[in-house]
Amino acid sequence: MHTAVRLTVYGAAVVLLAVGAYAAGTSAGASTDHLRAPAAHAPAPDAAADPQQPGGLASTAGGYTLEPLTPVLPAGTGAEIAFRITGADGAAVTDFDVTHEKRMHLVLLRRDTAGFQHLHPTMSGDGTWRVPAMLDGGGTYRAFADFVPAGGAPTTLGVDLSAPGPFEPVTPQPSRVAELPGGYQVRLDGELAPGATAPLTLTVTRDGRPVTDLQPHLGAAGHLVVLRGGDLGYLHVHPEDAPGTGPEITFHAEVPSAGTYRLFLDFRHDDAVHTAEFTVPAGGAPAPDGDGHAHDEGGHR
Repeated sequence: MHTAVRLTVYGAAVVLLAVGAYAAGTSAGASTDHLRAPAAHAPAPDAAADPQQPGGLASTAGGYTLEPLTPVLPAGTGAEIAFRITGADGAAVTDFDVTHEKRMHLVLLRRDTAGFQHLHPTMSGDGTWRVPAMLDGGGTYRAFADFVPAGGAPTTLGVDLSAPGPFEPVTPQPSRVAELPGGYQVRLDGELAPGATAPLTLTVTRDGRPVTDLQPHLGAAGHLVVLRGGDLGYLHVHPEDAPGTGPEITFHAEVPSAGTYRLFLDFRHDDAVHTAEFTVPAGGAPAPDGDGHAHDEGGHR
């Protein structure tokens, strides 16, 4: 075969190969489009921010994160809890609205619901919150940061803290009457109904006589924290508009599910804050009367 003919045949083959490769590449590109990186999308809504669920089940919700700076605390001695609230960009949030007379509420208790404390940290310029606390024993503690970011919605974030050392776990029994040091007694009336708002009335007596000179506490006659048993879901509970002076304090609570709930009432009298604890079922038979676990904080708030 002459050289010119060979070159012509070779050139045709190259053209055919090029055309075939182009067609194959086009076909392959059409079949692999689904493998290309997807376009950027806005982040999905945070499931932990679901308004139908209790707060405090996650350390991140609604674009905010509770970042503990002291994840391990000493037991049996004074400790300082430090933490920050960060935004979606990772920077510390420093602007908060005042709610119940404070910009930050920190609720601390052991995972078995012993050792309840309602604390009010102070914030430094870099967005670090600090507050002293006393842990009676070792174990895993749950800390709830309850706050309202400036111009935002009420938010509750939760995180576990560890305290090395032994402890005796407690199992709270159903209780609607709490006996406190100093002769105080608090009785809880009302039923928790899943999915419905229910009034709860707490009546304070001392040495058998009604207490009618309660002092305002956090802008109300009292402050009530409700936690769901098991996962410690945190519920916002609202008192009656008028603070009142006792002996009755009324709140409105809505629980999301059946189960057992722990209730902690803080009230102020004789210039000291007292705490009464109750264990109440929802969606079942009313709890029988009984003495509740209770303690007197002696105004440590």
